Amino acid sequence: MIEGLRRVLVLAPHTDDGEFGCGGTMTRLVEGGAEVRYVAFSIATRSLPEGFPPDTLAKEVRAATAELGLSEEALTVHDFDVRTFPEHRQEILELLVALWEEWRPEAVFQPSLNDVHQDHQAVAAEGLRAFKRTTVLGYEIPWNNFDFSYQAYVALEESHVERKIAALRHYESQQHRRYIDPEYIRNVARTHGINVNRDYAEVFQVYRVVA
Repeated sequence: MIEGLRRVLVLAPHTDDGEFGCGGTMTRLVEGGAEVRYVAFSIATRSLPEGFPPDTLAKEVRAATAELGLSEEALTVHDFDVRTFPEHRQEILELLVALWEEWRPEAVFQPSLNDVHQDHQAVAAEGLRAFKRTTVLGYEIPWNNFDFSYQAYVALEESHVERKIAALRHYESQQHRRYIDPEYIRNVARTHGINVNRDYAEVFQVYRVVA
């Protein structure tokens, strides 16, 4: 499914969403020669724990995506206020349409439409509008997805999972969150892998496949 892809876009409503949803897949794509671009829409300044400077997540996402093999030029970070994305749908759509016109990604990884977070829902809906002519897959954020169809599995090696864990370690400001625990991340990937007779995997909802 992902072999042969050369231009892949990852949409992350907030920094770290892309790593959680498809960090292992991003590593596998980069290893296969794909150019992977990552767009984060918020550095969630208002959600930072006390004591961290406002630009903390902007720095952390740069280190995390570098860990996955992305160049600094492949990262774009916006600063929409967290939990207000529905108010900025048109602006988000216009940013995505401009990216389609400039780069024409062959595949887009984005949140699921069934994600209950309002910011994730806005990016998912506008992503489908902007990228009508290319493959679009929705990644899993388990604690936000009350309904998720396991329609596509990307098999991962242990090295891909370890890189994903290493990337998430760069988010020092988020280490208090239970779902960033390495064993949780590893076990989710292991569970998905076992379900398709692989060592590890990440899972996606399929919205459109253009081959």
